[in-house]
Amino acid sequence: MKVRVTKKLSDAPIDIPITTEFIKLQDFLKFANAVESGGMAKNFIVNGEVQVNGEVCTQRGKKLRPGDTVTFLSNTWRVAETDA
Repeated sequence: MKVRVTKKLSDAPIDIPITTEFIKLQDFLKFANAVESGGMAKNFIVNGEVQVNGEVCTQRGKKLRPGDTVTFLSNTWRVAETDA
């Protein structure tokens, strides 16, 4: 299994803007390029390797809204609103 590891540049979360009201956790990991496929995202989530707002989350359908943070493989992303 391939895992894409990105170099952590700072402790500040990386903003990932979305154009919808929410995005599901599994889809967010793909959208942020943290994983290559939905299957990989599912495995990492159900194995408890992903945190949402500082807590382990095993629900791959968890709805993320702007302001939520996701931590995975020492990287942190923040769901942000689009500047449109």
